[in-house]
Amino acid sequence: MSKTNEKHVNSPHKNSDVNSQAKNTINTNKKDEESGGCGCNKNSKNEIDKQDTCEIGESCRTCGCEEDLLEEKEQIWNRKPLIIISTSAILLVLALYLDFFKGPTTLPELLFLSVIAISGYEIIKNGIRALLKGHFTMNFLMTLAVLGSFLIGSGAEGAVVIFLFYIALYLENYAGEKARKSIAALLELAPDTATVKKDGKNTVTRVNSVSIGEIIVVKPGDKIPLDGIVVEGISAINQAAITGESVPVTKTIGDDVLAGTLNEEGYLEIEVTKRSNETVLSKIVELVKESQKRKSSTENFIDKLAKYYTPAVILMAAMVATVPVVIFGLPLDTWVYRALVLLIISCPCAFLLSTPVAMVSGITASTKKGVLIKGSKYIEEMQKIKVMVFDKTGTLTQGELEVTDIINLNNNSLNEVLSIAGSLESKSNHPLAEAVMKHVEKSDIKLNEVKDFESITGKGLKGKINGEMYYIGKKSLFKSNYGFPEDLIHKLQNNGKTVVLVGNDKDIVGLIGLKDKIRDLSKSTVQELKNNGIKTVMLTGDNDRTAKTVAENLEIDEYYAELLPEDKVRIIDELLTKNESVAMVGDGVNDAPALARSNVGLAMGAAGSDVAIETADIALMHDDISKINYLLHLSEKTMNIVKQNVAAAILIQIALAVFAVFGFVSLWMAVTFGDMGLTLAVILNALRIGREK
Repeated sequence: MSKTNEKHVNSPHKNSDVNSQAKNTINTNKKDEESGGCGCNKNSKNEIDKQDTCEIGESCRTCGCEEDLLEEKEQIWNRKPLIIISTSAILLVLALYLDFFKGPTTLPELLFLSVIAISGYEIIKNGIRALLKGHFTMNFLMTLAVLGSFLIGSGAEGAVVIFLFYIALYLENYAGEKARKSIAALLELAPDTATVKKDGKNTVTRVNSVSIGEIIVVKPGDKIPLDGIVVEGISAINQAAITGESVPVTKTIGDDVLAGTLNEEGYLEIEVTKRSNETVLSKIVELVKESQKRKSSTENFIDKLAKYYTPAVILMAAMVATVPVVIFGLPLDTWVYRALVLLIISCPCAFLLSTPVAMVSGITASTKKGVLIKGSKYIEEMQKIKVMVFDKTGTLTQGELEVTDIINLNNNSLNEVLSIAGSLESKSNHPLAEAVMKHVEKSDIKLNEVKDFESITGKGLKGKINGEMYYIGKKSLFKSNYGFPEDLIHKLQNNGKTVVLVGNDKDIVGLIGLKDKIRDLSKSTVQELKNNGIKTVMLTGDNDRTAKTVAENLEIDEYYAELLPEDKVRIIDELLTKNESVAMVGDGVNDAPALARSNVGLAMGAAGSDVAIETADIALMHDDISKINYLLHLSEKTMNIVKQNVAAAILIQIALAVFAVFGFVSLWMAVTFGDMGLTLAVILNALRIGREK
């Protein structure tokens, strides 16, 4: 192990309250499988065959099941505000008409008050309630502005202001609804019901009632309701909803399938391996929810700033209303009006929305592409990355090793070498063991009982066969006084192969050469990273020569070979001490400590591993390494839009505030352009991320 952890360089260059009001206005609900009531969805109702029975009840087929709770709540959410907006609009237009053509009378004023009562009831109530608790909120600012407008004889403008502010809140609620819809869409990927095959009869039941080990039937065109293993049939499965793969994958007996994926053409029988609350899809749903709590530093800064913003605005407006009047003797009504305009302009709706709306849009866009980001903080971190670290096996390579060479030594036959290797490896679940066992099974070799078995982390295995101790693994597993066949080992390693030594307490009895194919997209992915100024590093527990061959083929900047798991963590720490922002890509299991230590940990092929989904900060649901560059591009675009939104919100509001002090902005202009218009612009700009190709 003379070259353990040795570093190699192949290339010389280094490469608020408004928000809480929005949340309170929307009742965010999701479907609860445990809540009782009918659990059928429309698809399952229509597709129940005559011979099937329904545990949910006969009425399910004819009653026209209640709409999904999510859809029902969404309809209510859309209906009430639209009624308020349309009613207020009619009353406001009528009041403005009477006020303009009939002159100031009691009727227009009553209509203006009606508009305020309808549009502003919740706003004023929440503003006063917050004030009683000692909080100065935007709802209270709006209440002050409306009250002040009536006191100075501008009731019409007060009504217009509260009406437009309500519309602005509606738009803000829409932004929050986009996040809820992304979760609703994920929830609806999997059916509510499953057809269970039992005693020769098909029974339709709720998915949360299906147990592990039961057999479910999935017909052509149906979605798979639960994770499981195919036990009968063959079909093309569209996994785009989970992994982002555009091309359907053929699944046959023994293959894993995931809830929420679409069975396109064949009949399948599937043995359930996970309950409905344990599926990959359910984990994705929970993590998408959790991702909204993990805020970026930009979001946290804006949240902190908002605490001091409103009191500062109130103080500034009070100075505008009093200083010119007291010191310079200017008209009270004029400067109170300008102070009210300043209050409206300073509403931080757009500012507070500038970052979270963009972040939610970025997270939901990536989820559709099979990239699960666990929080906006990781979107922000990704655009800072300067070093991309790759685990070799299963990341840059396919991770499917196959035996290419078997060499017998010291008068031992090939069958003896394979029998020893197979007997020891049958006790392990390491990728090397799987490759050896596949080869042994094809060779029809008899395996022997192994006693005193021991797995030595990072080195190999040992155990007694027929009373004699045998070893299989790396060179470091054996004593230094062995006669190692160095020429043969080097020859295999120079061809990019991993060499496993088989021996006993006396000498080496054979060599096994294995090779792992480099992924098709690895080289282009690495090249694009380097073109963007990101240094690439490869870590592997494999031997130096094999690692060097892969690194040279892919033009990796640096590689480290013959590493134990703790060595990988140490190297990540070394990179971090150089003040370099580091992301690591691995399988999320063996590389868990290193993934956790890096600034951003990315797990490849996470759809097949619960541990990967839970360990990494970002999970690539499919084995598509090119998604790394998509992720970097998405991160850059998202943060650019965040900067655009923040800059626009600040600059436009400052400009309008200056004009307001000098009397060039009216109340209705303030709420139209400074609040509602700017809020809408921020939302629309953020939604561009969701259209990322």
